Amino acid sequence: MSSPRSILFGPLLAGLRRQLRASEAALIALALVLGSCAGLMTMAQAEIAHAMQRILYGIGSDDRLSAQNGVDPIRLLALPLGGLALGVFAYYGRRRRAPIDVVEANALHGGAIPVRDSLTVSAQTLVSNGAGASVGLEAAYAQLAGGLASVVGQWLRLRRNDLRILVGACAGAGVGAAFGAPLTGAFYAFEIVIGAYTPAAIAPVATAALAAAVTVRSLGLPAYLIVLPSAAPIASSDYFLYAALGLVCALVGIVIMRAVTIAESAVRRSPIPDLARPFVGALLLIPIALITPQVLSAGHGALHLDMTMKVSLGFLATIFVLKILASVVSLGFGFRGGLFFASLFIGSITGQLFAGLINMIPGASPVNTNDAALIGMAALAVAVVGGPLTMSMLVLEATHDFALTGTAVTASLCASTLVRETFGFSFSTWRLHTRGETIRSARDVGWVKNLTAGRMMRRDAPTIEESANFAEFRRRFPLGSVRVVIAVDATGAYAGIIRVSSAFAEQHGEEDPVGSIAQLKDAALTPDQDVSAIMRLFEEREADELAVVDEARTLLGVVTEKYVRRRYTQEIEKAQRELFGD
Repeated sequence: MSSPRSILFGPLLAGLRRQLRASEAALIALALVLGSCAGLMTMAQAEIAHAMQRILYGIGSDDRLSAQNGVDPIRLLALPLGGLALGVFAYYGRRRRAPIDVVEANALHGGAIPVRDSLTVSAQTLVSNGAGASVGLEAAYAQLAGGLASVVGQWLRLRRNDLRILVGACAGAGVGAAFGAPLTGAFYAFEIVIGAYTPAAIAPVATAALAAAVTVRSLGLPAYLIVLPSAAPIASSDYFLYAALGLVCALVGIVIMRAVTIAESAVRRSPIPDLARPFVGALLLIPIALITPQVLSAGHGALHLDMTMKVSLGFLATIFVLKILASVVSLGFGFRGGLFFASLFIGSITGQLFAGLINMIPGASPVNTNDAALIGMAALAVAVVGGPLTMSMLVLEATHDFALTGTAVTASLCASTLVRETFGFSFSTWRLHTRGETIRSARDVGWVKNLTAGRMMRRDAPTIEESANFAEFRRRFPLGSVRVVIAVDATGAYAGIIRVSSAFAEQHGEEDPVGSIAQLKDAALTPDQDVSAIMRLFEEREADELAVVDEARTLLGVVTEKYVRRRYTQEIEKAQRELFGD
C-alpha cells in the first residue's frame, strides 16, 4: 500500500523529472538553485578551515596563516595532530577503493558520485588545510558542490549528459565562488570537469557560476583574487617574453607533478604503516614551517603579501623551493587536497623571479614584476591543473586588463602545449593514471568502458569438440547453415574458431580431426575488455570473429567485428548529438 507521502509527492516528482528531461530552461533553473547552494557550501568549508587555523595557530579572524611573520613552534604541533586524524581516516578506509572525484566521475561514471566519497574528500581536505598542510581547498569546493549536483541529478533521473553538465557546472561554481570570479568558475567547469565546450552546457554552467559568485558576494566572503591596477601598456615583444615564462612554468609544473608521484610511490613502498604516514609527513613539515610560515596552507596570504611588498630575489627563491618541498611532502605522505591554489602561489613567485632575473640583464627592457607574477600564476596553474582559458579568465577578473589577459593566454597555451607534448597529463588525470586509468581529460569515455565484450557477445555460438572428424562436422553444420563454429577441447575450454567453408575443402579427409584447421587458438577476449581493446585485437589478428572466454578459457560467447564497429559508431553519433544538445 502506498504511503500518503508517495501519493502526494509522487506525481509532482514524476512531473518534475519529465520537465527536466524535456526542457532546457528547467535544467537551467536547477543549475541556478544548485549553483547558489555551491556558493553556500564553499563559504561554509572556507569558514571551517579558517576557524581550525584560528584555533590551532591563534591567528586573527582577518589574518591568513601563510601571511604570518612567524608561528609559535608549539602551535606547529597542529600538523602532526592533523596527520593523526588523517591516519585514522586511512586506517578505517583502507579496504575501500579510492574516492571518486568530479573529474573521474564525469570521465568514467557519467557524473555519478557516491555521497560517501564526496563527504570523505571534503572532510580529509578540510582537516589537511585546517591543520596547516601545504594543500588547497579547491578539491573540497569542487567535490562537495559536484557531489550535491550528482545526488540531486540521480534522484531526478537526469540523462547521462545532463548529469555530467550539472556536476561540472556546480563543481565550477564552487571554485568560482572561492575566487569571486564567475568566468573562472565557468571555464573551470568546461575545461577541467566537463572536458569540452558544448552548446548544451553553456547556459547551465554560466548560470551556476554566476549564482555562486553572487551568493558569496552578497554574504561578504572575501575572494581569493587580489585586484591590481593596470600596469604599463603591453608591447608586441612582451608576448615572446611571456611565452618564454609559460615554458618555464611548464617545466616547473612537470617537476612538481613528478616529484609528488615519486614521493607517493616511495612512501607506499616504505615500511611506514598507512596509519602513520600523514603523521610522519607532518613531522617533516615542521622544520620547513619554522623557516617561514609562507609554506603553510594553500598560500593565499603569502601570495598577496609577496605581490604587494618588495621582497628580495633570494627570499623569493627560498620560498619557491620550500613551498614546492612542502607541497610534495604534504601530498606524498597522505594529506588530502589539491595543487590548484598552491600552483597559483608558486607560479606568482616564478613570475617574480623571472622578472627579477630579466631586469638584472644590462640593456634589457624592464619587466613589470606584478604582470610577470600574474602571468606566471596563470601559466603554472595551467601546467598543473590544465585549463588555459580558465586561468586566463582568472587574470582578466583580477586585473580587468584585456591586454595583459592576451599575454596570459599566450603564456598559458605555451605551458599547456609543452606539458601535453612532454608529460601528457594534468595533476588530477596523472594521479588517475598512476592508479591504472588512461584518461587524459574529463571527456566522457565511460560509455567506452561500458561497451564491453561481455555485453556485446552472442551467447548461442555453435560449438564442436576439436577431436571430432570432418565427417561429423559436415553432417552437423552443412555448408551455408552457419559461418563459423567454435572448437572446444575435452574439458570444454576454447580451442579456436573453425570456418565452415574451410571444413568442406577437398583436401581434408573424412576421419581427420577438425581441430587441425581451427584458427585464432591463442586469441580470445575476456568479458570485461572494452570496445577499444576489442577493436585493437580485431585489427591485430585481422579477424572477423573473436571468442569471449573466462579465466578458465571456458567459452562464454562470440563477438563479430561488424557488430562491434556498428555499436561503436552508434555510441559516437550519440555522443556527438549530446555534445551539441540535439
